Amino acid sequence: MNVMMWRAPLALVMVGALAACGSVPKRQATPVAAEVAQVSAAAQAAEQARQAALMAQPDWSFQGRVAISKGRNGGNGRIDWLQQGPAYQVSLAAPVTRQSWQLSGGEPGQPVRLEGLEGGPRSADDAAQLLLQATGWEIPVAQLAQWVRGLPTSAGMAPEHLGFDADGRPRVLRQQGWQVDYLDWYPAQAGRPSLPRRIEAVNGDAKVRLIVDEWGVGAP
Repeated sequence: MNVMMWRAPLALVMVGALAACGSVPKRQATPVAAEVAQVSAAAQAAEQARQAALMAQPDWSFQGRVAISKGRNGGNGRIDWLQQGPAYQVSLAAPVTRQSWQLSGGEPGQPVRLEGLEGGPRSADDAAQLLLQATGWEIPVAQLAQWVRGLPTSAGMAPEHLGFDADGRPRVLRQQGWQVDYLDWYPAQAGRPSLPRRIEAVNGDAKVRLIVDEWGVGAP
């Protein structure tokens, strides 16, 4: 793949999805920035530039660790996300059971396809509904392509709340029933804008926790 990568080692605790839960050694936690009541003009301009740079790059990817839970059902695993314009391929792998799934879709007018299930692949028009029916996990797939980069989704309802940290980056986003907390960020470097490192999204008893180990930008 002709993709530029940025790396950072992480060893954080995750609870929640894809397999039976297991303990993970903790590292010293980075203090979480607080949401501020007012953002400086310079920070607002920097965030506008960050968003513009991300919107101008439709091809990107990330690799990381995800924890998903729905009530008492959950586990944790690896996640690889490849985005090419509206199309995505998301691979999930559970280290304990060595089971893996691949979700692909996003092309206008084309169904979403989920592979790796007993009985063979399944297809549907709605990715979140397909995952909920097939696995019991509630994952806002359509919104995550924006939320994972620290952007409100442009489809559907506008955010009920979007709060920022002192650097002007999103800290708390509430949209379409979900609250997304941005708990840690990669700083901008080598022409790459700042991108989230650690995210938590909650909707009732559904929770998705994501740690991004590696961001990629560019066409494969």
